[in-house]
Amino acid sequence: MDLPSEPTRSPHVAEPDGEMRPEDLLLEVARGSDAAFEQLYTRIAGPIFGLALRVVRDHDLAQDVAQEVLGEVWRLAARFDPARGTAMGWILTMAHRRAVDRVRREEVRTATITKEAATWVTTDHDVVVDQMERQWDAALVRRALGTLTPTQREAIELAYYRGYTHQQVSTVLDIPLGTAKTRIRDGLIRLRDVVGVEK
Repeated sequence: MDLPSEPTRSPHVAEPDGEMRPEDLLLEVARGSDAAFEQLYTRIAGPIFGLALRVVRDHDLAQDVAQEVLGEVWRLAARFDPARGTAMGWILTMAHRRAVDRVRREEVRTATITKEAATWVTTDHDVVVDQMERQWDAALVRRALGTLTPTQREAIELAYYRGYTHQQVSTVLDIPLGTAKTRIRDGLIRLRDVVGVEK
């Protein structure tokens, strides 16, 4: 959004400690002030992360959410309307929405991996697959993915996180289709074993 070259604004009001209010900092950020964003960052990064952590309940995911929100604050600062509420209210509402979206995406990814695992693991493993479908959660899946070999993890991430077909995995990795299927199958078996141990 293009900003006017000489926007009108009310005089800055300092907080009791002499610092600018978040509302004024946000208005300066909307005008492209890096210095204002740095000051605002130090005031909002902690509350954003804390809120995200309460929603997603995972440290790494909360960090991702916080970084996304801080980027949005920089990009969307011009949309802030002081007449409709406080800067912190606007920012934390944005953070809450982003965190809820991330939880939903993680749930969809987990459900996809669980569903596809049932179609790839052999019949002998049906009982274990049923347990996985009931017990997996996003954090457990991420930890289990970390135990795979790089080639297994790469194939599974392409197939289940990016939605590639086995033929597309084969093409992207420049390997025969049978090799792609084997890597995915072996990776799923390894995930099953790790989940079984952790549970």
